[in-house]
Amino acid sequence: MSGTTRKYSISMPEELAETVRAHTGPGGFSAFVTEAVARHMERMRLRELIEQAEADHGPVSRQAVEEARALLRNDAADSAADVYESPATADDVRHADTKAAA
Repeated sequence: MSGTTRKYSISMPEELAETVRAHTGPGGFSAFVTEAVARHMERMRLRELIEQAEADHGPVSRQAVEEARALLRNDAADSAADVYESPATADDVRHADTKAAA
């Protein structure tokens, strides 16, 4: 993250703030909060992308999600080299799922 920084005043529960400070020390509080907010924004943007994709193409089945997770963890039967040579797109997974359901 780059750019100009600006000081903001926020309110948060004291117990939570003190827990953060205990883990980060006095100089790391702002960096910790900045990172936490950035991660939360990334998750929100991802959720929006997923919702848009599902609105455009329909929901992805649980089985397709688990198969994609297995590929990401390299738990699939294919080797990493095979996956690299023929990467599956989200549409491939959706179409495979649709064919399996038929």
